[in-house]
Amino acid sequence: MSTKTAMIAICGRPNVGKSTLTNTIVGEKVAIVSNKPQTTRNRICGILNRGSTQFVFMDTPGFHRPRTKLGDYMISVVEESVSDVDLALLLVEPIPSLGPQEQALIEQFRQRRVPAVLVINKIDALEEKDKLLEVIAAYRKVFDFDAYIPISAKTKEGVEELLKSCEAYAVESHWFFPEGMSSDQPERQVIAEIIREKMLWNLEKEIPHGTAVEITRFSERDTGVIDIEATIYCEKASHKGIIIGKGGQMLKKISTQARADCERFMGAKVYLQTWIKVKENWRDSDFMIRNFGYTEQ
Repeated sequence: MSTKTAMIAICGRPNVGKSTLTNTIVGEKVAIVSNKPQTTRNRICGILNRGSTQFVFMDTPGFHRPRTKLGDYMISVVEESVSDVDLALLLVEPIPSLGPQEQALIEQFRQRRVPAVLVINKIDALEEKDKLLEVIAAYRKVFDFDAYIPISAKTKEGVEELLKSCEAYAVESHWFFPEGMSSDQPERQVIAEIIREKMLWNLEKEIPHGTAVEITRFSERDTGVIDIEATIYCEKASHKGIIIGKGGQMLKKISTQARADCERFMGAKVYLQTWIKVKENWRDSDFMIRNFGYTEQ
């Protein structure tokens, strides 16, 4: 039996639900999610095998106006991701107007001649379904999308229809990833992202956006217990105190939540130790950005 593959980029503004959709499609957590924008920094591949077809969904960072070198890197990831794919999904909220982020992404599709489908997310929160027609009309004026599909990544409504639409873009090819693999992210990277996710959920304002996580130890005992040591970097000494919290309570809370997710991911008992270090303005340091794994892929 011949095999097929479809490389599909999921694009959109920050906080529109790209990572939630990736996780819903794959059926397990491969990308971190939070209620804060710019959660995803790297391109993350979620892999779904259906019959003879392997779908590789690329969850990309939210398209935004960068203010740091890290932001520049995130935008370059998006642009690179749509340069050589079989299909781009533009994920939007059910709002009948386009912002500069959507305009810029559509221009990328146009320049690179990438087929695109408009995916209207969060319809579970839409009281008047007739509004969808207004959304479709607004986007149809500026670009000829191959299809317009309303979904809810949260409730899975419309996701099966989306997957069936994606099948048309699969091409004959060997599979890029072995069967049973759900993500291209190394274990260390996934664990670092899990820790960062807990900071995004527990810390306020800009503090979690100025953090990065480095896994400095990853080993397995004869008993099967996995020892993990992680260093959390922040940009200011005052932020270090907030992350640690009164009596170390905030860091303990973050670490406890992260350890529980790490154990689910690894399928084993995890012993997690975390430390905090200050690296001022690391988001504007080419060396530090590369050091934390944000490199061209």
